[in-house]
Amino acid sequence: MKAMIRKVGLRRMSLAMGSMVLMATAACASSPLSGNIPSPASSSNESKVPASMVDSLRQLIDTHQLTEVRTTYNSTYGSSLLFRADTLGYYVVLFHGKEFWRVIQTDSFEQAETLYRTFVAQTQTLGEVEIDAMRLNAGKKYAEKMIALNEQRLRTLQKDASNQQQQAQQVAEQQEQARQQAASLTSDLHNTTAQLDAVKQQIHALEAMESNPNLVLPKPAPTSTESPAPIDPPPSH
Repeated sequence: MKAMIRKVGLRRMSLAMGSMVLMATAACASSPLSGNIPSPASSSNESKVPASMVDSLRQLIDTHQLTEVRTTYNSTYGSSLLFRADTLGYYVVLFHGKEFWRVIQTDSFEQAETLYRTFVAQTQTLGEVEIDAMRLNAGKKYAEKMIALNEQRLRTLQKDASNQQQQAQQVAEQQEQARQQAASLTSDLHNTTAQLDAVKQQIHALEAMESNPNLVLPKPAPTSTESPAPIDPPPSH
């Protein structure tokens, strides 16, 4: 009988201790400032916000019961400090995109400011990777754009250089033809000039002869000493 009473007493003590643990857990959940602020990089069980807190905050926002005091964005991460005038309470929110990540409520402005600065520092750390990726992606697209522009410029210059080389080749061929033609014309000019000089010399000689008043007779042909050959009589009919 005593053993049974002892077992019942131990069971009651266990139930009482369990109730105390549940009450302490509920108290910690309703007052987040009682412990250290968990890091957003911790496990999902530690950083997960109770749905009731998020729903309550969304309802307050939808009914315009909160005033935005401060908000800081770092890429898709952000933190807000909100004030509820009717209860003189503050809500400090850490969010990613359009989803609330952590929500902490306090009645102390100093504690709210401390929480807000902590969340802002966390958004800076979390958003740094996205900001670097955004910058690198933009730099890559810019480099690809500049490569395309420079390749187009290179093709244009190569086309211009090819045209210039073709034109230079044509000009060189024309120059060679002109040189050959000039050499041929020079030779023809020399020959023509020589013929002209010869004709002019003949003209000068004839003009000199015509203008000479002295009579110049040709020399007589030399006489032959042999007797002429007999002339045969014509044949008789």
